[in-house]
Amino acid sequence: MAKTKSDTLHVQGINVGIYTEDYQNEYISLTDIARFRNSEDPRFAIQNWMRNRNTIEFLGLWESLHNPNFNRVQFDTFRIESGLNRFVMTPSKWIETTGAIGITTKAGRYNGGTYAHSDIAMEFASWISAEFKLYLMKDYRRLKFDENSRLSLSWNLNREISKLNYRVHTDAIQQNLLPPDLTKEQQSYVYANEADVLNVALFGMTAAQWRQQNVGKKGNIRDYASINELICLSNMESMNSVMIKEGFVQSDRLMKLNEMAIHQMEILTNTGSRKLLK
Repeated sequence: MAKTKSDTLHVQGINVGIYTEDYQNEYISLTDIARFRNSEDPRFAIQNWMRNRNTIEFLGLWESLHNPNFNRVQFDTFRIESGLNRFVMTPSKWIETTGAIGITTKAGRYNGGTYAHSDIAMEFASWISAEFKLYLMKDYRRLKFDENSRLSLSWNLNREISKLNYRVHTDAIQQNLLPPDLTKEQQSYVYANEADVLNVALFGMTAAQWRQQNVGKKGNIRDYASINELICLSNMESMNSVMIKEGFVQSDRLMKLNEMAIHQMEILTNTGSRKLLK
């Protein structure tokens, strides 16, 4: 299960919870936002907002764009009934009957309540208060800027480590795989070939194949690697250097490096690299 990263936005004296499991889609607490209008029982503010036809249409459109399993038949029923005096809508009812993913509920004494994707949360904040939404957006942008800065620093650090380890890798190639009578062009081919052993083991393609699939992009396959991939790549360079010195043939090294990449990427994705954000 993916590890959840939580944070808090501070908006006009109200703490608004925010969390993400994939570092791309943040979910913001509607319950906390609703406290700006009704601090005693914020559920009523959320339910009143969800009774509105414009809200139902917005939620339905968002789900249609992002959720292939969205129940459009049930949504059409809600859309027709929305706005009528008898129409009642709650987050749980919306989620259970339509299969929605844009709104979710969390149990818990301190961080429980109703959460929504940041797109939807901003729409709800507009309904609560235009002023509150502006302050919410300001603090949300600050949080994203800080997070992106930390990610950039971590990426650059691991890119430099990977480059340093690559020197160890090329030295092992020079000392063990290059006959003294090779031309510079032939030596370059050996170096590139060994670099592609790492590329295929980790990325599943050679540098040339990546360029063919990414015409117009500057740099190379490693310039577009994630933090997890760069950490794994550094470890693989060290391992491949050792195996070269020990006389492993290339096919065996490729197999072992691929097994190593799969194992380490699984570990890093679930736990390791996310600690860098802290």
